[in-house]
Amino acid sequence: MYDCIIIGAGPAGISAGIYAARASMKTIIIEKGTPGGLIAKTDEIANYPGVEDVPTGLELIERMIKQAKSFGAEFITDTVVNVDLSGTTKVVYGESDTYEGKSVIIATGSNPRLLNVPGEKEFTGKGIAYCATCDAPFFQDLDIYVVGSGEAAVEEAMYLTKFGRSVTLLVRKDKLSVAKSIEEKALKCEKLSIMWNVEVESFEGSGILGAMNIVNNKTGEKTKIVPKEGDMMFGVFIFVGYIPESTVFDGKVTTDRNYIVSDETMKTSVEGVFVAGDVRVKELRQVVTAVNDGAIAAINARKYVESLK
Repeated sequence: MYDCIIIGAGPAGISAGIYAARASMKTIIIEKGTPGGLIAKTDEIANYPGVEDVPTGLELIERMIKQAKSFGAEFITDTVVNVDLSGTTKVVYGESDTYEGKSVIIATGSNPRLLNVPGEKEFTGKGIAYCATCDAPFFQDLDIYVVGSGEAAVEEAMYLTKFGRSVTLLVRKDKLSVAKSIEEKALKCEKLSIMWNVEVESFEGSGILGAMNIVNNKTGEKTKIVPKEGDMMFGVFIFVGYIPESTVFDGKVTTDRNYIVSDETMKTSVEGVFVAGDVRVKELRQVVTAVNDGAIAAINARKYVESLK
């Protein structure tokens, strides 16, 4: 019987593990794959306080794991396939084993929705990005292309004009899917241009992104976008939505568009069940906000477990 079962070993889950284990809770962190979540795939961390000497996201995660283990947190690789959160004893069913605990912290994260075109995965982190706040400075004074037509895509495109020489929004339809006020602001943005009725067909390159092939879905005209003369590369930011890793919790906790709903203490709709990180409803999804969530969730999980005594 664990005091705290944490599902997910990204920054939120590991942070929760550090706080829970340090509070002398018997803690297990269950991760289905490589720990770290999206941050483990990030080549450079530049906006997390105090880590200027950490070259990669993976190294930051390795330090977090070492810290959590030093306090006694147990890590295990297993895929959670079902949960029973209804009773005082919470039951987590994995493919390999079954785990029982007094509290559960859900920290399963979310993943950017992919275009699923050739070359996308190959050049992610090598010219293709999914987070403007994280990666915009790497494309200073370069041409930047943003794929998407929703509010996130348009707002991030305007933000990226602070960094890029030019920013071009690639829109699949002939209109934006945003409020009129946002559209008007975007159309007035000097460094932002829009290409309508275009879709990305593939990405190419050698080591780094070297070309993006797009097609006009009205005329069939194809265009190959390459770096301007003198530039080593250009940037592509893809904002076509995120997919929260919450399927296993469907019908078990309250969700909003598949994101798990919580209050400021990270409590979900179920007693003894907390949530942290990108899988919950929140405004900003960053490493620094994820570890904040994890700490709050663990502290309140401890209070809940103590209330059972």
